[in-house]
Amino acid sequence: MRVQVSGVRFQGPALSVRSYRDLLVWQKGMRLAAEAYRLGRRPPKAEEYRLTSQLLRAAASVPAHFVSIARGSLAETETILLLLVDVDLLTNEHVDPVLELCSEIGRMLNGLLARLRGALKPDP
Repeated sequence: MRVQVSGVRFQGPALSVRSYRDLLVWQKGMRLAAEAYRLGRRPPKAEEYRLTSQLLRAAASVPAHFVSIARGSLAETETILLLLVDVDLLTNEHVDPVLELCSEIGRMLNGLLARLRGALKPDP
């Protein structure tokens, strides 16, 4: 299938995606944000406006932004999780499953970005 829209060519099968909410990567991003909020309850209350606050903003940004921004927010989320473990505010036991989810989302975002770049190549 080829569709021409304002000098942009889309190739491949018609997508059945009616909303961004239909995308598995968005659904997993929402799960990541929810997990970050759960983890954010673990550090002491005094930490609430420091790393914990930054973690929640970064994780919530993954499903809320365009692909390239989401990739940066994902890297920020992973970094903060690792730092929270390094400073003994969270344990590997709590963080490892979330880091695995981050890796999965990262692969999905990279694939989506590659697909979008390929589909949006301008006509010669």
